[in-house]
Amino acid sequence: MKAFLMHKDRDFDLTAALPPNAADLTQDLELDTLFNAMAAGDAFLLAVAKQAVLASLREPDAIVYRRHILADCLEQPEVVREMYAIAVEAIEGERKIWGWTEKYPEGLLRRSLDVLQIFAGLLKRLRRTADEHGAKFLSEGFTRLFGMLARELDDEYLEIIGDHLQQLAFRHGLRMSAALGTGLKGTDYVLLGSRHKQLSWMDRLRRLVGQPPRDRRSGHFYEIADRDEAGFKALGALREKGISQVAVALAQSTEHILNFFRMLQLELGFYVGCLNLRDQLAARQEPISLPEPLPAGNPTLSARGLYDVCLSLTMKDRVVGNDVNADRKTLVMVTGANRGGKSTFLRSVGLAQVMMQCGMFVPAESFRANVCAGIFTHFKREEDKTMRSGKLDEELSRMSATVGHMTSNSLLLLNESFASTNEREGSEIARQIVRALLESGIKIFYVTHMFDLTQGFYRAKMDAALFLRAERLADGRRTFRVVEGEPLPTSYGEDLYRRIFETEIHPAGTESTATVGESLCQDCHK
Repeated sequence: MKAFLMHKDRDFDLTAALPPNAADLTQDLELDTLFNAMAAGDAFLLAVAKQAVLASLREPDAIVYRRHILADCLEQPEVVREMYAIAVEAIEGERKIWGWTEKYPEGLLRRSLDVLQIFAGLLKRLRRTADEHGAKFLSEGFTRLFGMLARELDDEYLEIIGDHLQQLAFRHGLRMSAALGTGLKGTDYVLLGSRHKQLSWMDRLRRLVGQPPRDRRSGHFYEIADRDEAGFKALGALREKGISQVAVALAQSTEHILNFFRMLQLELGFYVGCLNLRDQLAARQEPISLPEPLPAGNPTLSARGLYDVCLSLTMKDRVVGNDVNADRKTLVMVTGANRGGKSTFLRSVGLAQVMMQCGMFVPAESFRANVCAGIFTHFKREEDKTMRSGKLDEELSRMSATVGHMTSNSLLLLNESFASTNEREGSEIARQIVRALLESGIKIFYVTHMFDLTQGFYRAKMDAALFLRAERLADGRRTFRVVEGEPLPTSYGEDLYRRIFETEIHPAGTESTATVGESLCQDCHK
C-alpha cells in the first residue's frame, strides 16, 4: 500500500540530501519563521516542513499534482487532520507494544498479533473515513489513495484479518505436520489450520476442563505428565519450529502495514503543516492563493498583493503587499528610499517562489511564475568574529560558491551585494557579475543603493530589464510599496536623520527631542 500524496510515482524521502545552498536560503529568507509556523510546536512536522520546502520541485506537472492535493486539504481540513491522527495513533500504538521476546518465534508471533490487533481497528477507521468523505476529494492523489483503501481494505479482507488473528491466538491448540529426516529428526514443519469447529461436544467439554481432545480419526494422543520438565521443554521446542515461519510472515505483514502508516503520517504531515500556516495567516486576515507554475525557459513573474509571509507572522498588524509584473524580464533592479521596503519585497519574491515550487499556496492574492532550476540568495552579512578576511573578500567568496551551484534557468536574489567597498568599485564588480549571469540564462532580482550600477543598466534600455523603486511620498513618508521608476541618485538618508534628530513642537509650546532609540524603534515597527 502506498500513499503517493507528495509525488505521483514515489514515496517522499525525509532523509534526502538538501540543496547545497539550503543554509543561506534559510537565513536570507528567514525560513525558520515559516517552518515554525507550519510545525506549530511539533518536532516531526518541523522536520517535514524543512525537507519539503527546501527540496524544490522543478517540473510544473509535479507542482500542480501536489497543489491539487493541497486544494483538497484546504477544503476538507478536518478529514485530513483525522487521517493524520489515525496514522500517528498507529505508529505510537506499535511503539508501546513490548517486544523483548521478539528473537523467539513465540515472542515475535505474540507481539505481531498485538500490533496487528491495533492496526486492524485503525485500518477499519481509515476505510470508514474514505467511504464517508472520499467523494468530496477531487485531486488525483486523494482519489487514488481512497480508491486503494476501498479496493485493498474491503469488507472481505478486513474479515479475513479478523479470522486470522483469532486462529493465530491458538486458543484451541496448535495443529501442525512434519516429516522425519536424517537421524529421525523432524523436518518440513507445516502449521495447519484449526479444526476446533469440527470437534465433538465431548471433546469441547474435555478442553474446557483442561483435558486434550482425542483424535477422532486415529484415536491416538499423548499426554505429558505434570512433572515432566524435559517433555514440556521438547514440546515447546516443537511448537517453536511449527510457528517460526508463520511468526516471520506475520512480522513482515505487520512491518508492511506499519510502513504504510509511517508514510501516510509523513506525507500528510506536509499538508497538516500547510493547514497550520493557513490558520495563522487567516487569523491575521492575510490572503493566500494557489499559484500558477509555468515551464522554465520563458521568464515570468506576475503577482498581486504579494507580501513577506515571515514578516506577517512576526507582526500584529497586516503587512503591505505589492503588485509586480516582471513577465519576460530577466533583470529586476530595486532602488529607492532607505527603509522603504526593498529588502522585504525581495524576500517576498523569494518566499513565494520557494513556496510555489514545493507545492504550497503563496502569500499573495495571485501569483504566477516560471519554475526555476534553483533558487539562490546573496544577501549582505554583518561583520562578525568568524570572518577570516574583509567583507568584500567574504562577499566574493560566497558569490563564487553560489555561482558554482547555479545552472541556466536559476533565480538569484541579490540584496546590497558588493556594497562593502566604494560605489565605483562595487558597481564595476556587480556589473560584470550580473552581465555574465544574464548571459548564462539566470534571472536576477537585485536590491541596491549603487546609483552608478543601476543607472548604467537603465541607460542601456534593456528590454528584459525592469526597474522598481521604493515609493516615497512628498512629505518623506514611506508607503512600503515598490513601483516602476527610474533609479535616483539619493536614498533619502536625510529623511531618517530628520526623523531621528528633529525637534518636535508641542501645542503647549514646549519642545521635546525624540531619542535615537525611540525613533529607530518607531521606524522599524512601521
